[in-house]
Amino acid sequence: MKILVLNAGSSSQKNALYEITGDSLPGQASTPLWEASIDWSHQAGRAEVKVQTATGATYQNSLETESRSEAVTQVLATLWQGETKVIETPTQIDAVGHRVVHGGQHYRQSVVVTAQVKAAIAELAALAPSHNPANLVGIEAVEAVLGTDVPQVAVFDTAFHSQIPEAAALYPLPHSWVEQGIRRYGFHGISHGYCAQRAAQILNRELQDLRLIICHLGNGCSLSAVSGGHSVDTTMGFTPLDGLMMGTRSGSVDPGILIHILRTQNISVETLDRLLNKESGLKGISGVSGDMRQIQSAIADGNSRAQLAFDIYIHRLRRSIGAMLASLNGLDALVFTAGVGENAAPVRSATCAGLAFLGLQLDATKNQSRPVDQDIAAAESTVRVLVVHTQEDWAIAQECWHLLEAFTG
Repeated sequence: MKILVLNAGSSSQKNALYEITGDSLPGQASTPLWEASIDWSHQAGRAEVKVQTATGATYQNSLETESRSEAVTQVLATLWQGETKVIETPTQIDAVGHRVVHGGQHYRQSVVVTAQVKAAIAELAALAPSHNPANLVGIEAVEAVLGTDVPQVAVFDTAFHSQIPEAAALYPLPHSWVEQGIRRYGFHGISHGYCAQRAAQILNRELQDLRLIICHLGNGCSLSAVSGGHSVDTTMGFTPLDGLMMGTRSGSVDPGILIHILRTQNISVETLDRLLNKESGLKGISGVSGDMRQIQSAIADGNSRAQLAFDIYIHRLRRSIGAMLASLNGLDALVFTAGVGENAAPVRSATCAGLAFLGLQLDATKNQSRPVDQDIAAAESTVRVLVVHTQEDWAIAQECWHLLEAFTG
């Protein structure tokens, strides 16, 4: 089965084509036949496109377009045209899987896309305005190119957290707000779910028997407490703004601060939204960047604000890991993933240094050796420490395969 995956973010999109057989599941991610990225972040009205295939063919282009749909359409054409061609015709694509950020309370597992599902994704855009509309554009672009006979699957980022107990999911707010759907949904669920499965494989243990804390640390950051293969707690909440300090997002703050700022600084809700999502976190404190690599470079140059940003980041990360520990009543493995989690050895070492009371010990040499899908804990550590390369696209492809196999009998 050839499965195309579209993973759309607010300013970029990853695409991949996988060929899956039952023999390739479950397991470590296979190499896609074709990969493409679209980046809108560099210049308004321009999309930077990069395509590569498993055989080494590449294609790069800069498209002058304001239209996501047009960019997606042009990128998809490189599947069956030009030097990056890997299939003869679009009809060879058996299914298309989409990462959809917000599924609300109704979509607790992946579903085949229908008109009703599209309408729900559009309605939930109010809760994920930077992502759900982009996800919907991808679905509609595929319909325009491949037609409506090719099944499309929505894989929801919130689904993995849908079994969190009510006590962990609900905020202590007026109950009428709860009835309006205001609750903790959690995000990065596709990544957390993949990493939980991969951790079990690396440890050669049954996932149902493991207590895991998964640290998805990228520009956006979140933790999940996983027990019995299910998320039982997480740090992101009603929106992806909640929880950990992130690259440019504040994470959790006293809501009274926001009331105070609105009352005293005469700013709009839109401005407050931008400040919390785009001008806070590592960037806001350091004044340097939201990129951990640049923070580390500034620290090496003696920048005290960059050091302060790093210290706050680690403090809040450790504190939230403690909260996840309480939800699990113990820990078998701590898992680091995503751009910072996988590549920033100083973040891993500083985090784990504060957890030595658990009997957790890092192997310093392994931590510095750019580990991928490895246990980097010292032999005597009572808690394993894993670095897992997250594979959201592969996880989406697997979801499509399983769902469509069940759907077709």
